[in-house]
Amino acid sequence: METLLNYFENIPSHHRVIIIVSGLTFFWIVEGAIPLHKLNYKKWRHAIPNLFFNLTLMIVNLPLAFMLLKTADWVVVNNFGIMNWLPDMPLWLYVVLSLILMDLFGAYLPHLIEHKIKPLWMVHLVHHTDHKVDTTTANRHHPIESVIRFFFTLFGVFIVGVPIGLVFLYQSLSVLATQFNHANIKLPKKVDDTLSYFIVSPDMHKVHHHYRLPYTDSNYGNIFSIWDRLFGTYMKLDTNKIVYGVDVFPDEKENSNILSLLKQPFQKYKSPTVMPDKEYENL
Repeated sequence: METLLNYFENIPSHHRVIIIVSGLTFFWIVEGAIPLHKLNYKKWRHAIPNLFFNLTLMIVNLPLAFMLLKTADWVVVNNFGIMNWLPDMPLWLYVVLSLILMDLFGAYLPHLIEHKIKPLWMVHLVHHTDHKVDTTTANRHHPIESVIRFFFTLFGVFIVGVPIGLVFLYQSLSVLATQFNHANIKLPKKVDDTLSYFIVSPDMHKVHHHYRLPYTDSNYGNIFSIWDRLFGTYMKLDTNKIVYGVDVFPDEKENSNILSLLKQPFQKYKSPTVMPDKEYENL
């Protein structure tokens, strides 16, 4: 464990890029072999806008990494943050607890807030307007959202109080986890259900991408499922009944155009439709 943390403490930037690309490639191959849905689409054409936003994510995050480094160094030197206030514990437990707390502040909390505050929801909509969810959807985030998510992660480093090696480990696991749970992968139902008690499984996260409320406002987690279960935002839905997209931006052609997606946060739209109780109960 110490060797792992030492590696991530000094990880070169190009290694972080390799992790992103390798994960994307691996899950791309796996979802082609065991797809959850036989999506009727040209996969490379669908991937182009999503890969564009993967690129903007890296462009935003890599230059800002020095802020993570400065903050992580400060909390260690000043013994600040939750993990520094807890009693001594085995290294493996320290790492697991740190990752769970970083997932709360760096993923669950910003995701929840983005769904509740309209200007942030408008930015986050770019992620939800993908009509063919697969592993390339994972980091389909508007550049503005990439900046927002970065500062939530920075806040998490400050509150949780973790060293830079753990920060970069968390970020790498976060990328791989979101590539995994967005991938169009069909796992045995019992395997997916069992995984969902510990981590965000593919079937669990697909519910979040259903095009109508209340399912859109559920399953906010990224790595660990504990926060959705603890805060009552966990929901289940048969994957055969899931329709991807979002009802306020139904035009799939527009939602596949990079320029349209860049302008999407600044467009007006009608309030989303909440699924009627009778229809909701039948799902």
